Amino acid sequence: MIHSQISPIKFNPFVLFTTCLLSLIFLYESQAEEGNQQPVPAQLGNFVLKDQTGTTQSLYDNNMKASVIVFMGTECPLAKLYAERLQEMSASPAYQNVNFYGIMSNQHDSIENIAEYASLHEISFPLLKDIHNRVADQFSAERTPEAFLLDDEYRIRYRGRIDDQFGIGTLLKEPRTNDLKNALDELLAGHKITVPVTKAVGCIIGREPKMKSTKEITFSREIIRIFQEKCIDCHREGQVAPFALSDYEEVKGWAGMIEEVVREGRMPPWHADPRFGEFKNDCSLEESQKQMIFDWVAAGAPEGNQADYPPAKTFSTLWQLPREPDLILPITQKPVAVPATGEVKYQYYKVDPGLTEDKWLQAAEIRPGNYAVVHHILVFARDKNSKGRGAGGEEGGFLAAYVPGLIPQPFPKGMAKKIPANSELIFQVHYTPIGSPQEDLSQFALIFADPEQVTHQVMTTSATNRHFEIPPGENNHEVTAYSPRAKTDVQLLTMMPHMHLRGKSFDYEVQYPDGKKQKLLSVPYYDFNWQTSYRLSEPLTLPKGTRLFCTAHFDNSTENAFNPDPTLTVRWGDQTWEEMMIGYCDIVVPLENSQATNGGLGGRADQIIARLDQNGDGHISKDETPAKWWAIFLLVDTDRNGEVTAEELEIAGKKFER
Repeated sequence: MIHSQISPIKFNPFVLFTTCLLSLIFLYESQAEEGNQQPVPAQLGNFVLKDQTGTTQSLYDNNMKASVIVFMGTECPLAKLYAERLQEMSASPAYQNVNFYGIMSNQHDSIENIAEYASLHEISFPLLKDIHNRVADQFSAERTPEAFLLDDEYRIRYRGRIDDQFGIGTLLKEPRTNDLKNALDELLAGHKITVPVTKAVGCIIGREPKMKSTKEITFSREIIRIFQEKCIDCHREGQVAPFALSDYEEVKGWAGMIEEVVREGRMPPWHADPRFGEFKNDCSLEESQKQMIFDWVAAGAPEGNQADYPPAKTFSTLWQLPREPDLILPITQKPVAVPATGEVKYQYYKVDPGLTEDKWLQAAEIRPGNYAVVHHILVFARDKNSKGRGAGGEEGGFLAAYVPGLIPQPFPKGMAKKIPANSELIFQVHYTPIGSPQEDLSQFALIFADPEQVTHQVMTTSATNRHFEIPPGENNHEVTAYSPRAKTDVQLLTMMPHMHLRGKSFDYEVQYPDGKKQKLLSVPYYDFNWQTSYRLSEPLTLPKGTRLFCTAHFDNSTENAFNPDPTLTVRWGDQTWEEMMIGYCDIVVPLENSQATNGGLGGRADQIIARLDQNGDGHISKDETPAKWWAIFLLVDTDRNGEVTAEELEIAGKKFER
């Protein structure tokens, strides 16, 4: 028998009382966190507000069994996504004894904005303008959308999110938990509400600022200049950002949200580690600029003296291009219908641009007609007599792309992409349903360069790995890939990592023929919603024999809030709940070398060699080939030496096309 050597503790009433009290506090907090603590709430006071039709509505003016109050905003992306879901709930026969109200507390949401929002989303329940934020203050509401469920005595029985399908940067195929609906069903059935509190996610309510005396930071003198330098290219009319940052009356209502996204590093969207590389399109804020924004918001977001405003930043076009396009092409002749739910396979559309001579592309922009449902668009050029989709498929060779966060940039002077005469354009479009039927009519705009001024050809290639398996629950799974080796001296212009929702980090390293290595780009916190193209401040020369080495990490665990399903083994696939590992890059080759070297880093055959060549000898052996391809290997290996070269792959590819 083992005897304890610890002396017995003498009884102390104070210690016992303190221990019990702390235990009760811990128990209370644990239950509250899990949504099990349900103290009887106090009755809320009445409100009387006007709706989108001008009709006066009163909370107390009904004999309903319950009321659903949702704080909403006309420009908040999440409030837009949930509008139809709330309308469906309000129109459901199961809830005919429930009143639904949308409370519009943002000071920048005018009556006209609210009426337009109601019409656009076909909302029939009242949307009430909350002047001076009085109702938001009464409920202590913080975000849009934020839902409150009241019983027949106007007591709050649930508050929080509507469900968990949409979040900041997350979009599940369907909700995993219908929080508001579950609480409403339990209340109507007379049952205890299982989860009375959840965390609402969305935009901060734009309350009227309360001016405070603090540092002399004003919108007209300091803040507008920061926005002009870093933000307004996207935050303006006709662009992807949900609101403009040039008008004070608009901006002041978003002051709290602006502070939050800047403090959390979500805006401006720049994710490169500053220790590696210098980039022409770096939009990150300096620490002094961040502090000015924080001080301005703390002061109540004052406008300042209107005489201090700088000249307005002007744009020559509603496009992000430097001038009006030379050619604008609709991707489809009529709007594409996108269903409310389900998986939409990649769509391919063919467009004949009518080019009778070679054209050199100086700049291009793909503009979605409906940013909410367009995940990405790639455009390829191919000969009209070809059967392929273009040179290189998803791994490279595309002319232009739209992905979230990609801002189109003209190529440097003398550099352009070639569109051969008699080409047709193939558009690969990926739509993602958002819970309501949608339509899209996207466009492609092109600016051509003077052929006499073009000295270098720009080509898109990549380091890609298609053969990986991410185990369930793995939070830091590594996948690597090589690009083909440079066949001549080339210049590296841009890098653009691409992964999906489990993407965690992505690094680019250049490996020179002499063995020297250099890290060019590190993205330690990859964000699927902002797939930036990192443009080097100066093109980097890659000598013949150089290759790029990319390292990606994936988080397939429950720690990843964006993870669609941490129980799955994840492989390469088109859909966002599958994965990709592509290290895109734009390289530049002198015109005299571009054809002879098949694009500097080679073509499709060189891509395959780079992916499968494990020992780096420039060939593929049978041992390096997946077993399912052994029959193809034997057909391609025409000299029967047990190795497949890029030349043999190219010959086989041409035979296949014929």
